[in-house]
Amino acid sequence: MKILPVIFTALTFLLSVPGLALADGAAAPAIDSGDTSFVLISAAVVLLMTPGLALFYGGLARKKNVLNTIMCSFIALGVISIQWALYGYSLSFGPDVGHFIGNLSWLGLHGVGLEPNPDYSATIPHQAFMVFQMVFAIITPAIISGSVAERMRFPAYLILLVAWATFIYDPVAHWVWGVGGWIRNLGALDFAGGTVVHIISGVSALVASLVIGKRKGYGTETMIPHNLPMTVIGAGLLWFGWFGFNAGSSLTAGSLTTLVFVNTQLGSAAAMVSWIIFEWIRHGKPTLLGAVSGALAGLVAITPACGFVSAMSSIIIGLMGGVICFISVSIMKAKLGYDDSFDAFGVHGVGGTWGALATGLFASKAVNQAGSDGLFFGNPGQMTSQIIAIVASYAVAIVGTYVILKVISLFTQLRASDDEQEIGLDLTQHGEDAYTDFVSGSSMV
Repeated sequence: MKILPVIFTALTFLLSVPGLALADGAAAPAIDSGDTSFVLISAAVVLLMTPGLALFYGGLARKKNVLNTIMCSFIALGVISIQWALYGYSLSFGPDVGHFIGNLSWLGLHGVGLEPNPDYSATIPHQAFMVFQMVFAIITPAIISGSVAERMRFPAYLILLVAWATFIYDPVAHWVWGVGGWIRNLGALDFAGGTVVHIISGVSALVASLVIGKRKGYGTETMIPHNLPMTVIGAGLLWFGWFGFNAGSSLTAGSLTTLVFVNTQLGSAAAMVSWIIFEWIRHGKPTLLGAVSGALAGLVAITPACGFVSAMSSIIIGLMGGVICFISVSIMKAKLGYDDSFDAFGVHGVGGTWGALATGLFASKAVNQAGSDGLFFGNPGQMTSQIIAIVASYAVAIVGTYVILKVISLFTQLRASDDEQEIGLDLTQHGEDAYTDFVSGSSMV
């Protein structure tokens, strides 16, 4: 009988050693170091996209507004990271409530540990998935700043940033990507953010530009980009980061990831070419701004489809995306007369809409068994699901953004005054000048 205490002590020791104790007799999920490394690197690459967006928009601004424009993107790195960790992730991906929202059981990342969550990925730590989704949540509301640049007061923008992430991004992310979300259950396809990122940010950008109104002097004063090389650098960082954005969404380093990587490149390249051709025909000269705008339009358009279509389909999607976004930016905006400062709606809203529709056309199970066949492969029902997802995204973006802005306006002024716009938002909102020689105190330009 003396052997029993020894056996009991040994078992107690073995069960207390991390990694040896088994819950309910089941083996702990195995973490794949290759997948984990790939997802974390992808997250870091996507994180770089937000400073890239800051430079892209900053170069398009007039020099008196460049710092404010950059700040509106850069500040999201801090604000949305905290929002996401506190409750945003739980609302977006937490256990489902009525197919509409996640509950708050993961509040403050409670329960979001270093073991995998099989609902989302069985090969990477739960926190790796969480932080990968965080960088998506960071850049999405920052896109909106491109529509209201040079005239929205910074305090109001900060409130918009948090409120929009909470009441629009988080619910839509759950609808589309969260386990139990109603759009996911519907079968609509969105590999990396056509509805979740681009449609809702682009449509919200249009609503914000209309609510806040046009810039002082819009239509009568010249408002040309002050630094196109800065914009090109930003576009290059965005293009680079997009490989993490799209390919990283596979959550594994494998053959599907390679397909997504190739489709991302081809879609962007095709849109750049088609934009330039149409710009050349319409305006007589190809421009550098047109080239980077076309590339960005292609990246937006291919995003929802990149994991579900073939390489040749991605070229068609990109070619059409460049043309459609060019028409939106160069023709439709002029005819309708709205002031979407840096074409957030014309590229992200319109491009994301085309991408979501194109997914319903070109998706093929021969490419990805986890997806679905689209209309061109004999499944018209997929197109129906895509349209429902698009309409729902438009509805929540339009109504939600309008209500948020109206509520914010009850507490603080949304729009910078004419005098503040004349001086520039760099000085009036931040007390800084991007082109001041701080030694002599004189302007450098």
